Amino acid sequence: MLFRKIQSRIRQYLKSDPNKVLIVSGARQVGKTYIIRDIGGKLFRNYVEINLLEDSLGAGLFKNVRTVEDFYLALSMKAGDKMRDRKNTLIFLDEIQAYPHLLTLLKFLKQDNKYTYIASGSLLGVTLAESSSIPIGSIEVIQMYPLDFEEFLWANGFGDHALGELRQKFLDRESLDEAIHLRLMDLLKKYLLVGGLPDAVNSYLKDKNIAKVRAIQREIHEYYGLDAAKYDGEHRLKIRRIFEMIPSLLENKKKRVVVQDIENKKGKRFSDYQDEFDYLISSGIALDVKAISNPVFPLIESSSKNLLKLYLNDVGILTGILYQNNIQAVLEDMNSVNLGAVYESLAASELKAHGFRLFYYDNKQKGEVDYLVDDYNTLSVVPIEVKSGKDYSVHSALNHFVKSRNYPVDHAYVFSNERIIKDVGQVRYLPIYDVMFLTPNA
Repeated sequence: MLFRKIQSRIRQYLKSDPNKVLIVSGARQVGKTYIIRDIGGKLFRNYVEINLLEDSLGAGLFKNVRTVEDFYLALSMKAGDKMRDRKNTLIFLDEIQAYPHLLTLLKFLKQDNKYTYIASGSLLGVTLAESSSIPIGSIEVIQMYPLDFEEFLWANGFGDHALGELRQKFLDRESLDEAIHLRLMDLLKKYLLVGGLPDAVNSYLKDKNIAKVRAIQREIHEYYGLDAAKYDGEHRLKIRRIFEMIPSLLENKKKRVVVQDIENKKGKRFSDYQDEFDYLISSGIALDVKAISNPVFPLIESSSKNLLKLYLNDVGILTGILYQNNIQAVLEDMNSVNLGAVYESLAASELKAHGFRLFYYDNKQKGEVDYLVDDYNTLSVVPIEVKSGKDYSVHSALNHFVKSRNYPVDHAYVFSNERIIKDVGQVRYLPIYDVMFLTPNA
């Protein structure tokens, strides 16, 4: 079984007596159901799993449930022999977004306190955004993503001690020796190919066959697109179009969404596609990075929704689309291939998985900086550049940014393939794999 960081949070919840119901949200195929099933089945003698999406397409037992009593009755038809006391009975409501009314009912089920509950949702962000009766204060939603690079290292045999040593080196600003650096770069490039979707990672670990990995990624990517079409009738074509545009957008210099290109219609505004963007982001299949022209802490106060970058939620899907089964483009640093979009996607997925809200600096005169994040320790902004080539020290927009008196900056990061960690003024150069150690409070 792949080890996931979120496991400790789920286990802690199930072993405690919280006053909220935990809901694990995230895109399909990131491992939510598997982890809850594994932990819940081990901790509870009576484990009950109800897939509400299957129910909505079939028997519809929970379709019209509006009261606690009706819920118990419907539940008893599926698992009456397992409905025991709260301490020994876990009710797992999978794909709860299929029945939004059950989100409201969770408050009353928790108050009744007859059983222990946990839930998950694949399009939960969309459901929560559209629902007006969410029981705030009665539920806690945590986000789950594909495996990050640290979890990928665990899957490839790195133990806690080894990763602890690497983390300490990062904190102490000590460069790794050449052999360890090359080993990490080798695994990072394989992560760029495989990504973090559990099925793809397990396939890679079992067979080391890129064709099989790519087949899994293509299936899931297609599934994400079909999901969009299935759950939004009025806007489904536009949602699908934006989703399919993301890889080509990342190959452009600016990388941002150009709304006129979505339907090839002039005069379109960002607001014309607000629902579509919200869907892709809330569903977890796209990662958003908003523009900032006045980068002061906290960044969210000055973000612009009209200049948006979107990244796929999994870097393996991206490299599959760009390079298909050819692994040389990623593994061998070919001069003819620009991996900038791939490295930026890696950084976006890592930072999102670690809890950052992502922004980028946009200035017509001074250029762009790949990412801006809040530094809560210094109450300032941290600019981040990600470089895939040998010219990693060339970053004029970042230089302007750190020198500006209008934007107090404690430090900036440049991530690249270079092994040596060094500080040049306020800019700290780090190897690309060290992005796995950045956290909002680091």
